[in-house]
Amino acid sequence: MSKALVSRDNLVRLTASEAREALTAGDVTSADLVGAYIARIGARDAEVGAWTHFDAERALAAARESDAKRARGEAMPPLAGIPVGVKDVVDTKDFPTELGSEVFAGRQPSQDAFVVTALKAAGAIIPGKTVTTELAFFGPGKTRNPHDLERTPGGSSSGSAAAVADDQVALALGTQTAGSVIRPASYCGVIGFKPTFGYTSRTGVLAQSPPLDTIGGYARSVEDIALLFDCISDYDANDSDMTDEAKPSLLAALKSSELHAPRFAFVKTPAWPQGDDGMRATFEQFASRFGIAEVPLPPEFDEILRLQQIVQFSDIARNYGPIADANPDRVSAKLKEIIAEGRTFSEANYAAARKKQTALYDALRPILATCDAILTPASQGVAPIGLGSTGSPMFNGLWTYLEMPCISLPLLDIGGLPVGVQLVGARGDDARLLRAAAWMMEKRS
Repeated sequence: MSKALVSRDNLVRLTASEAREALTAGDVTSADLVGAYIARIGARDAEVGAWTHFDAERALAAARESDAKRARGEAMPPLAGIPVGVKDVVDTKDFPTELGSEVFAGRQPSQDAFVVTALKAAGAIIPGKTVTTELAFFGPGKTRNPHDLERTPGGSSSGSAAAVADDQVALALGTQTAGSVIRPASYCGVIGFKPTFGYTSRTGVLAQSPPLDTIGGYARSVEDIALLFDCISDYDANDSDMTDEAKPSLLAALKSSELHAPRFAFVKTPAWPQGDDGMRATFEQFASRFGIAEVPLPPEFDEILRLQQIVQFSDIARNYGPIADANPDRVSAKLKEIIAEGRTFSEANYAAARKKQTALYDALRPILATCDAILTPASQGVAPIGLGSTGSPMFNGLWTYLEMPCISLPLLDIGGLPVGVQLVGARGDDARLLRAAAWMMEKRS
């Protein structure tokens, strides 16, 4: 990469892969890169509010240490010298992890989450923690949408999505239990990826609904998503939902000589009627432009949105109920409302909803056999005006419930605001999903 392409003015706009190339070539130092991000955050943080904790001095010290290792000729890991934002539900021993709740103000973990340990082993610099909604649910934080400060950035991974969208960091971690990665990606106009359930460890991460909770991430290129998840997805025996099966390299899959034009199936989920008129019209035009035919879901999918809620809300009642009971004046009314609803579901309701996860996925297999990825909306439309809510996860929760990998691509624009295109893959076929996503990003023009 030419030094002319890595001037101080555009350092913050480099993808992580481009930054890695520039660092390797000696065209830029990590201190230069981190310094540019610090300046960007200093100029924008008061308006966007993506960070709940940020330590410029610590980040610069880590950058200089990385540069010194490179200068000594040491072998450099894949993310050496590159900053990565971490959502404030993921434990960090260097920063408080306050879970977006005043109940946990000042909470300081004694050790890093598994994925943070993996990031550090990969050479990444952790400059701070990004804003989450209250306990990664609906109660909004301070973050605003960089495209329109009067609109929500989505939730619950609000700060991570906004930070990447606003060129404050090239990579960031999020989590998803319903739509907490994909929806903010759609609203903020970045790439958001939620892998197959169990793909990445959740040890040291807030547990909301363990059968659904998944680590996700944000970037500005599909290649960066592959780079990030290749670094953080090693097996962790302490997370019982992971398997020790070897994972193929996502980066290698993207670079495979066997890449071909993917097959897609356009699916309108039970949430489709609740989408904005503009989104539905724009989405249908997009599918038509690519020649992607609509494929109907089987009728048993009519209840899937409620089934996901039964699992999530029951677990919220179980895991967050004691917190709310002990701190009734320090949790939101919305959270208390959902806890109350979750307590209305019996163990039999919960068990039945869990059992149907497998049955409904099996009912989807005939569609998956005909395509490389499902094409479906990432959100109901553009980010809603107002900061009192974070929008609806109705277009995402069913895929999380089915444990399937999903990615939102910033391919649509309505009235000058971004709307994501969601691609959904078969369980365990994350590499094929990313290949389909990379192809669509290349063909977008």
